[in-house]
Amino acid sequence: MTEPINVVVTGAAGQIAYSLLYQIAAGTVFGPQQSINLRLLDIPPMMKVLDGVVMELEDLALPLLREVLPTAEPAKAFENVAAAFLVGAMPRKEGMERKDLLAANVEIFKVQGEALDKYARKDVRVLVVGNPANTNALICSHYAPSIPKENFTAMTRLDQNRAQAALAARLNVQVDKVKNVIIWGNHSSTQYPDAAHATVELSSGVKTVPSEINDNEWLNNTFVETIQKRGAAVIAARKMSSAMSAAKAAGDHMRDWWFGTKPGEWVSMGVVSDGSYGIPKDIVFSFPVTIKDKRYEIVQNLPINNVAKSKLDITSKELEEERAEANNVLKK
Repeated sequence: MTEPINVVVTGAAGQIAYSLLYQIAAGTVFGPQQSINLRLLDIPPMMKVLDGVVMELEDLALPLLREVLPTAEPAKAFENVAAAFLVGAMPRKEGMERKDLLAANVEIFKVQGEALDKYARKDVRVLVVGNPANTNALICSHYAPSIPKENFTAMTRLDQNRAQAALAARLNVQVDKVKNVIIWGNHSSTQYPDAAHATVELSSGVKTVPSEINDNEWLNNTFVETIQKRGAAVIAARKMSSAMSAAKAAGDHMRDWWFGTKPGEWVSMGVVSDGSYGIPKDIVFSFPVTIKDKRYEIVQNLPINNVAKSKLDITSKELEEERAEANNVLKK
């Protein structure tokens, strides 16, 4: 067993955290040898619920889990943390405009950014799950200037997992046989799920997904729209947003960031743009990345056709608009 690391989960009394906490405590995220001190942050009215979550964590009887601290105080939650899952955010309510949602979230992620800056390890890995995740990650980074910008990421792994599963179903193969599907852009309905560079492992060898599906109409329209609208479809069916699948994706994202990607494979992460693929700098944009030694690099020089370029332009424009709205709030 290694020395415990401190891991914070915000919105810890919520649905996504409920599935995520087990993964972290059981060793599926940080490995079967890494002991964990959990810091559970939520708002004061949720402390009673958190007490129940703590009881359940105790009752799991997991050897890797050393300490559990439920708290409503960011200073305690972010103390010396090595990894942060920022799940808690203001949900969009009926009649709420996007600028209203951003205004509410600016305040939340300002407080958490400042707490990370003041109390967390400087090499902390921060994953923003709470929506609008890309712009929330940008805000959080803004308020934590002593932590490198590349240490703040937004989750598009749920979209990647959805896309991978949809392609595997279409090809009638196990989901792990499909590799290198990409989610470009925002975790919103403007995202661009891209199968152009994806591969599938068949008994006859590794093939390209587009050649095996052989249906550009399906790939460019039905597939893209299905993934873009999948979250809404889950809400329509379940009357609640994705929780189990979102928690699994958060664990996948952090595990790959911690341990790295396999040779020849990449994953999608929302990261601060460096201008790759002509994307405006300093927005948090989902790119394909490879990871080694806890550092990611954007995959370069993938051919992008005109259709894909137009999709990237749409989603980057939305992110620029969100950034502008967030900056307006910050100036008030």
